[in-house]
Amino acid sequence: MSWNFLDVFDVIFDVLDLFGSGFGSSRSTSDRKSLNYDEKPQKKESKISEYFTEKVSAGALILAAFSFFIVFKDPLPVQNYTQTLVVASLIGVSISFLVFFVLHVLELYYFKTLLKLLLFSCSVIAFFISVVFYLYFKSGLFI
Repeated sequence: MSWNFLDVFDVIFDVLDLFGSGFGSSRSTSDRKSLNYDEKPQKKESKISEYFTEKVSAGALILAAFSFFIVFKDPLPVQNYTQTLVVASLIGVSISFLVFFVLHVLELYYFKTLLKLLLFSCSVIAFFISVVFYLYFKSGLFI
């Protein structure tokens, strides 16, 4: 039995076709339809309301304003209040950046416009700064 040089290529192509690697033209249309190559990617339907970002930002700003009012209605009891305000503000900003990172990892930190991004980011930063101020000055844990 003599082997022809082209028979070797035929055997190699049969083995490759058997393992499914193929060269693009060997796939049938039924394989393509089962893999949805011919369909356009479908848009995810969002059940979140149209003004969700604005509502969350407004809520955070209202809570921050209320917390700032509670903290600053009386004079601050600390001797170095400037240093305390700076440190508490930095703690609040770092907590908000941690929240932004978690939202980014969960792919929830994206906005259609720059104004929505700024509104949400500033309101969350103000909220966490006010929470840190409230915890520091009114809870009595650190004084």
